[in-house]
Amino acid sequence: MKKNKVSLLSLGCPRNLVDSEAILGRLQNKGYEISDIKDAEVAIVNTCAFIKDAKAESIDAILDLLELKKEGRLKKVIVYGCLVQRYESALKKEFPEVDAFLGTISLNHTKDRFPITAEHFAYLKVCEGCINKCSFCIIPKIKGKFTSEKIDSLLERVGAFDKSKIKELNIIGQDTSSYGLDIYGTRKLPELLKNIFMHSKNIPWVRLLYLYPHYDLVDGILDLMQREPRLCKYIDLPVQHVNNRILKLMNRRTTKSDIIKTIELIRKKVPEAAIRTSLIVGFPSETDKEFKELFSFVKEAKFERLGAFIYSPEEGTPAYKMKGQVAESVKKSHLNEIMLLQQEISKDFNKQMLGKTVDVLIDEIEGESYLGRTQFDAPEVDGMVYVKSLRVLKPGEFVKVKINDTLEYDLVGEVQS
Repeated sequence: MKKNKVSLLSLGCPRNLVDSEAILGRLQNKGYEISDIKDAEVAIVNTCAFIKDAKAESIDAILDLLELKKEGRLKKVIVYGCLVQRYESALKKEFPEVDAFLGTISLNHTKDRFPITAEHFAYLKVCEGCINKCSFCIIPKIKGKFTSEKIDSLLERVGAFDKSKIKELNIIGQDTSSYGLDIYGTRKLPELLKNIFMHSKNIPWVRLLYLYPHYDLVDGILDLMQREPRLCKYIDLPVQHVNNRILKLMNRRTTKSDIIKTIELIRKKVPEAAIRTSLIVGFPSETDKEFKELFSFVKEAKFERLGAFIYSPEEGTPAYKMKGQVAESVKKSHLNEIMLLQQEISKDFNKQMLGKTVDVLIDEIEGESYLGRTQFDAPEVDGMVYVKSLRVLKPGEFVKVKINDTLEYDLVGEVQS
């Protein structure tokens, strides 16, 4: 019996990528053949609806797939995920040619997965939804209530990753730091990590992503980071802003002093750690003075990694109806200021790497060189190391690389024999 061929396009964050792998795993078990889009009969797009740009990308993807269907190169188009969860009625009206619309469904417990990331790294989603109710964020309405997966179930998946000898395990969730609060009554992330290290022997790097800046929890994670060399010295700590009035409007449940205290703790306990943060500029009613406070904070904190985003008014969120919406031109100007500042900070950090020899995980081959990452860079998010080697390297291989040149966000080096 001929198998139907299915292709899937995954948009948005790594959390969506985990869902996409689960969908493909289920389909493969039901007899479908997973294929490239050019050979597929059925195409699925896993959409994102977090901000305006993500929605636009999802709509463009739907239009592209429907064009392939119109040309007879696809039999069916299925739209899945956050965009459907949020706008199903409108999408059905706008795109009657789509064969099925599916909102977000629980995929956390799906054991069978079809890897669509590189073979040497993987994502472990430990929770779904978000316990926080930030006023700018639509995720709680799209994803529903915060739900953690039990430690035993996660360890079973970690065991499978360990047997496959992946080189890097990235732990993700909308709010990884609140893991366990719903089922155990307390935050269990440090305990989960300890169990992961006890039950896995073949995974050299474990990386934490999306930590809400809870001081006590970060303190416990840092203690573990000091003792466990496999835990990447990488702290992903989105602060969003530092002005207390804006933080309160954002419903961030933290203050500027709390954020500074947490950063100082990281610098003291694990001084070599790279801190990544994310910021929002142009939040409703943000004044020039408040933006300058944020700018000065970035200049002082000197984050190794930083992403800044223009506030996107999302219907259904409290911030959508707030007074004092900031002009797009002002938002863009402030974004450019922050990113130009960060560019200089990043340059300075990279210059400090000159002459040093670092461990690099090779991700891919590019022309006559290789692309890799240090433990201070998350996959598909941060900078790269351009690696020259006299011998052939393979993706997933660790090498010692001496840094001999630096770019704004990337490093250049040669493999040491």
